Parts: sequence; C-alpha cells; structure tokens
Amino acid sequence: MKAHDHASSIDASTLRAATRRLIPFLFLLYVAAYLDRINVGFAQLQMKDALGFGDAVYGLGAGIFFIGYFVFEVPSNLILARVGARVWIARIMITWGLISSAMAFVGGPYGFYALRFLLGVAEAGFFPGIIYYLGLWFPAEDRAAAVSRFMTATAIAGVVGGPLSAALFTLDGAFGLAGWQWIFLAEGAPSIALGIATLFYLTDRPADATWLSSEARTALTARIDAQAAEIARQHPTTLARALLHPLVWRLSLLYFTLLLAFYTVSFWTPQIVRSLTSLGLVGISLVSAIPFVAAAISMVLASAHSDRTSERCWHVAIAALVGALGLFATAWTHSLVPGIAALSIAAIGIWSALPVFWSLPTAFVSGTAAAAAIALINSFGNLGGFVGPYVIGRMREASGGYATSLVVMSGALLVTAVLALSLRRTAADSRVDRR
Repeated sequence: MKAHDHASSIDASTLRAATRRLIPFLFLLYVAAYLDRINVGFAQLQMKDALGFGDAVYGLGAGIFFIGYFVFEVPSNLILARVGARVWIARIMITWGLISSAMAFVGGPYGFYALRFLLGVAEAGFFPGIIYYLGLWFPAEDRAAAVSRFMTATAIAGVVGGPLSAALFTLDGAFGLAGWQWIFLAEGAPSIALGIATLFYLTDRPADATWLSSEARTALTARIDAQAAEIARQHPTTLARALLHPLVWRLSLLYFTLLLAFYTVSFWTPQIVRSLTSLGLVGISLVSAIPFVAAAISMVLASAHSDRTSERCWHVAIAALVGALGLFATAWTHSLVPGIAALSIAAIGIWSALPVFWSLPTAFVSGTAAAAAIALINSFGNLGGFVGPYVIGRMREASGGYATSLVVMSGALLVTAVLALSLRRTAADSRVDRR
C-alpha cells in the first residue's frame, strides 16, 4: 500500500471512529438542550390559561431567553476555548437543567420572564461551543455533514417533544401538579444527568483521545492543524479583528434573519396547529411533530449534498427560499392537512439551511478568533429568537390570526437568501466552495 493510500485509510477510519464516538453523544446533549428551550411551546397550550398569560406575555417570555443568551454568549465560548469543552459543556448542561426544572413553579409573568432569561444565561455558549469543538475534530470538507448530524437534534427534539408532551399532559393532577409542570420537571432532569456524564465521556481534542491509536491521533491532529494554519495564512486575524470584521457581521445578519423564521416554527407550531383544528392537547402535540420529522430528514440530505458538491451559499439560499414559500403558504391555510403540509415545507427549507450555514464561519477564521466569531454570529443571530416570538405574539393579539406575522417571517427568509448569495464571491475567493 502506498504511503498516501495508507494515510487516507487512517484518516477515513479515524473520522468514522470520531463520528461514532462523538456525534451520537453530542446529538443527545442537544436534544436535551433544545427540549428545554422549546418545551415552553408545548407547555403554554395549558400554561397560558392556568396562569392567565396572553399571547404577548408568552411571546416576550419565550423570546427573553435570547437576551440572556446574547449577553453571555461570547464570554462563555471564550471560556470554553480556554478550559475545554468537557468541563464547560458539563457546567452549562447542569445549570440549564436546574433552571428548566424550576420553570414548573412559575406563578406569574415576572417569574416567567426571570427564569427564561436565566435559562438563556445558563445555555449561552453551548451551541457555538459545539460548533467550535467539531472544528477541532472534523476537517473542513467533512464538517457540514458532522454539523448536520449534530443539528438534527433540533428537529428530533420537535419530534420527541410532541409525543412526550402529549404523554406528560396525561399526568395532569398527579401529585398535585398540572401537566405543564410535569413537562418542565421531566424534561429538565435528563439535562442534569447528561451534564454529569459529559465530565466522564467527552474528549477535548484528538491528541487527548485514548480511544484512538497513537498513529490515528497524530494523523488527525496534523490534518486539523494544517487546515487551521492555512486559514490563518489566508485570513490572518486577531480576536478583536474577528469580532469587528465585516464578514462576521454579514454572517451574523444572515443568521438573524434565518432564526426569525426558525423560532417562528419552533415556538408557534403548536399554537398554529391549534388554530387549524379542534383536536385536544394530546392530539395537537402529536400532530405538531410532523414538520420536525420532515426537517430532520431534509437537513441531513441537504448537508450531504453540500459536502459532496463543495458548495455552500446556493444551498443556504435555495433552502431559505423553500422555507419562505412554506411560511407564506401557511399564512393562507385554514384547515389542518394543508396547514401541516405548508409548515412541513417551511421546516424543510429552514432546517436544511442551518448545518450548511455553519460550515461557513470556520472556513474564514480559526483558533480563539474562531471561537469568538462563532459565538458572536450565534448570539446576534439568536436575537432573532427574541424578536420573532415577540413580534408574532403582538401581531397575533392585534390581528387575531397568524397570517400577517407569517408573511413577515417569509420576507425575512427572502433576505436570508439574498445575503447568502452575496457571500458567493467571498466564499470563492476564500476557497470555501472548493476542496
């Protein structure tokens, strides 16, 4: 066997081993994290009436999570880069599990706002930390696929969240607790347990992976380091320059418009479904899972095609246009079957754009600057998670329906598509779209 073939064989087998070891566990962590973030979307089917919350109160509470998230995102990711993913992700998970469980005992709007804000503070750094972490393990040409396998957790959480919430609603009254309280308690506890498990399971870098052979550790470390050095050579930057770079802010704006629509589907799907049917809480929770099933399948296929063709920007743009079409169609549906079909099209487009988008930032910056840039993009983008739910809540109260707000969010995805296409020249110059 030639030396090159031997090296290629080592690379392939090492990446398979890393994928088997890391991706399922990270996927499980993100399912737990995302459930704790969006379970309020299911709980509010009962919680709003029990506590007397209007749509505006719910929208503000759902969205205020992202203010805490925004403020602490960059510092959290810089700490992760310094102390390592194992310790910091464990800390994040344990604290957010405790706060999510405490949501079961909310008694009024101010307590609701405070705990949602603190949940955002606790979770800050988790997602960009994982994106940064995957960049330490997977070469650039394999990164979209790795990110997509991890990020399918956002769709699977929606799939799991529906039936799980339906089951937990049946506990209504058990031990003196309402169904919505059981949702927060039952879905917060696994995050605490998984946070403890993280301390024992996760490996910070390939060089520390005792579960790989010495030859494999050396080969993977060399490959990742060589790519990081090439990025640093093409895009020499400091931490401060990364945070002020126009490209980083263009990516931030793109992600903001994408997440406006993303959290529209994540937080409001149960309520939109409720407006289309006379089903009870259990039925609504089950039907609401359908768009997330479609999203989980589509995002894996889209990211695999993006890696295979080595193209990013068109994939994001086309996915955003599909999402815009789905939301626009949802605005004009008045019955369950076409409504679920339109929501599924929206979810397919929005979720397909996400993993491909996250292959872009690490192609421009590396090292600590990458950790900060990813955190900034994610934190600014996630302000869309504050604006989107709040705007929809306000528009819903003003108009009595969802049509206007869904058309607005459809327009946001059109902006996403335009911004993605504007990056094509930069991506081509930076060899992002070429291996």
